[in-house]
Amino acid sequence: MLRKENILLVDDDIQILELLQRHLGGMHYHTYSAVSVKEALYILKDTEIDLLITDINMPEINGIQLIKYTAEHFPDMPKLVVTGFPSIDDAMSVIKSGVTEYLTKPFTKAELEDAVEKALKTIILKRKDVKPEPQLPKAYGEMIGASEAFENITQIIERVKDNHATVLIRGESGTGKELVARAIHYSGRFSRAPFIAVNCGAIPENLLEAELFGYTKGAFTGANETRSGFFQAANNGTIFLDEIGNAPLTVQTKLLRVLQEKEVIKVGSQKPEKLNVRIIAATNSNLEEMIEGKHFREDLYYRLTVVSIKVPPLRDRISDIPLLVNKFLQKYGVEYRDRLVNITPEAVQVLQRYSWPGNIRELENIIQRAVIMCDGQVTVNHLPEQVKFKIDFPEESLKPLRQVEKEYIQKVLASTGNNKSKAAKILGIDRKTLRERLK
Repeated sequence: MLRKENILLVDDDIQILELLQRHLGGMHYHTYSAVSVKEALYILKDTEIDLLITDINMPEINGIQLIKYTAEHFPDMPKLVVTGFPSIDDAMSVIKSGVTEYLTKPFTKAELEDAVEKALKTIILKRKDVKPEPQLPKAYGEMIGASEAFENITQIIERVKDNHATVLIRGESGTGKELVARAIHYSGRFSRAPFIAVNCGAIPENLLEAELFGYTKGAFTGANETRSGFFQAANNGTIFLDEIGNAPLTVQTKLLRVLQEKEVIKVGSQKPEKLNVRIIAATNSNLEEMIEGKHFREDLYYRLTVVSIKVPPLRDRISDIPLLVNKFLQKYGVEYRDRLVNITPEAVQVLQRYSWPGNIRELENIIQRAVIMCDGQVTVNHLPEQVKFKIDFPEESLKPLRQVEKEYIQKVLASTGNNKSKAAKILGIDRKTLRERLK
């Protein structure tokens, strides 16, 4: 009777594959075989595999990449490396990737059986809770970190929190620019004053001016009363203008007046209103390029950059990821589970290696989902596919232009039943040229 374990064999050497199949068949194991990593992935996709046995040295994609892939996509699967070219570097690499056993060719049936039995004993993956121990982390509101990049931001916050200097915060989407603005406001002496956040990209262009500066009754269709705008609401406090690069030029002109004269004029009014308000703007756009393209006022740009803060992307704050993960685990653990949720060290390592194009916002969304899907502990299994190890298969080898041209001409000829006149017409050349190209 066959044992219940399924074993996947991966080796580009057919003879080795047959040998492994024969030996393992004699041990009553059921095996799947693949001569390449690509074939192995197809099998792994649709088949429950209990043990992976793979060679290291294979053409195109080697076994080490397959091991890394399975270590994250199938973390509970033990792995056995069988190689004919052992080296210290290879051995260290596969061990770090979670390989259970390492077998050198040639090997006996007894050695194979012993290695397989040892590997299968590790099917139940050991779980260890991770409790990140931050090294002197600092927190400003919802911001937290201990990295040098984070320290640079906090130093600037310390310098600007108690004054009304205009601040421009720059950084990629999802890096937490609004959190920096809130930290500046709420950690300083104006924290009791209003903080008004406005997304300039979320308000229609024809309404943005009225929403920012207010309007008088009858100023435009639908203006049935006189209303104050966001600037008046933020008086004596801070107004945060997110995505300032999306503000139309008409609004930019009025913003410049606010910065220069410290006053605003409602839409439909001629009377200026004095204000004492700090402006913090943020953008993920290249304002310098927008200035060159006449889409952003250069004088406004220099008014906004009294203090400039560059918020680093998450990929430049790798050491802060455990702190952020712990924060989100606490937040959503209490929200969804009424208790704390922990995470395995393997899952943290995966998160620290990912490039995070969506930055902290993407990390928070992933942890939120993982907390919902897990049962008290987040593991690699609860992480989405995009953060796990991927294999980049090489593109088809490039061919000389002459060869590509000849192959295409032959394809056209085949489609015309080898009629050279029709083929030449399709190709846009004469028969003589066609003959020359075929030589």
